[in-house]
Amino acid sequence: MANTSTNMRLRLPITCIVLEVILIILFGVAVEYDHDAGGQDLHKNHSHDPHDHVYENSFYYRYPSFQDVHVMIFIGFGFLMTFLQRYGFSSVGFNFLIAAFSLQWATLMQGFLHSLETGGKIHVGVDSMINADFCTGAVLISFGALLGKTSPVQMLTMAIFEVALFAVNEFILLNVLHAKDAGGSMTIHTFGAYFGLMVTRVLYRPNLDKSDHKKTSVYHSDIFAMIGTLYLWMFWPSFNSAITEYGDAQHRTALNTYFSLAACTLSTYAFSALVNSEGKLDMVHIQNAALAGGVALGTAGEMMITPFGSMIVGFSAGAISVLGYKYLTPFLESKLKIQDTCGIHNLHGMPGILGAVVGAITSFAATKEHYGDGLKDVFPKVMSGTPVSTQAGMQALSLLVTLGIALLGGLIVGFILKLPIYGSPSDSQCFEDDVYWEIPKEEDGCQEMAAVKAVEEAEKLNG
Repeated sequence: MANTSTNMRLRLPITCIVLEVILIILFGVAVEYDHDAGGQDLHKNHSHDPHDHVYENSFYYRYPSFQDVHVMIFIGFGFLMTFLQRYGFSSVGFNFLIAAFSLQWATLMQGFLHSLETGGKIHVGVDSMINADFCTGAVLISFGALLGKTSPVQMLTMAIFEVALFAVNEFILLNVLHAKDAGGSMTIHTFGAYFGLMVTRVLYRPNLDKSDHKKTSVYHSDIFAMIGTLYLWMFWPSFNSAITEYGDAQHRTALNTYFSLAACTLSTYAFSALVNSEGKLDMVHIQNAALAGGVALGTAGEMMITPFGSMIVGFSAGAISVLGYKYLTPFLESKLKIQDTCGIHNLHGMPGILGAVVGAITSFAATKEHYGDGLKDVFPKVMSGTPVSTQAGMQALSLLVTLGIALLGGLIVGFILKLPIYGSPSDSQCFEDDVYWEIPKEEDGCQEMAAVKAVEEAEKLNG
């Protein structure tokens, strides 16, 4: 039976209504279409064909990538979290809710910071849609660490602060330090992971073992989670290349990510069997570590890392991720009191740092000889005379800035979420859909029968 203290009938509706009303007002005051959506530049093409100007619109170049990214956010992330046997509704459903709010709020936060440079209102188009989805991805990564232990109102509150901090960090990295991070190894994965880890550390539950029997998967829940894995795996080349410059850089990013993911998958299978005493594969490793190659190519994807280099990075990311799940996650929980439900440190945190380091090293080797005229698309500052050592230094500094903002921000937000006003579940009700959702009656019956059977078997063993 759900705990009435969660008070879903009031807390969630009021929160959703108030937030959406505020968003609508802000959009009405501050947002307008960009030049490709607003119809202001229809005269810009002087071709005799009156339709030529239509095909110059960024929509036709960016929208296919946006669709892929959107699928990753709502289906990929949502289903990846359905591994918990009694938390599937919440995994997909709250992912949907948090993402829908975050993409609107991110549009405003990112647009506001951009408007500081350009002046005027916030302009929205397909590029802003992609960037808002990227920000949403960071929030959903943090959600993975807190999965099953927090209320939807807590998650929406976290999103308010995290989106704002993400936008600030992204602005510093891309506009102040002029770092390159098209696929978000730093801005998305490292930031989202360490922000979420710090929040879950502050929200540590010493009595979470009361819900340990529900913090497990069953056969069909792991199959559903693999659906998320496969969607993410297939579309990750689009994710990393979505906002890169048209042409060589975008083509190269997709190729590098493609090869990195393939190498990462074989590495994952190999190390999963190696760390198991019986040589069996662990589905947790396959669902998560096989994606680490995409994370690790987020920074260097558009650089001349070569397919050979991409495969080395992917292979290394898979190994690091599997070893993290096997050895580091238990250590973090037992020694540092970090209860990371989805293991985001292994999929996003460590591979994100690896990606940042690879990006710094690769940028140090950037030359006009290797990139040709494409150097201006990947490293415009280097093209204009900035030494590659300076660019590499900015890449390294960007990682430190990201970690600093994520950890400090997560610490502060964690204490905000600790306030007893959000209707979070009790220690014995974590990882349980019934707290927040109407569950089909036959499902209730199956769960009751399974519980009775488990008690009977336990009595037999004790008897």
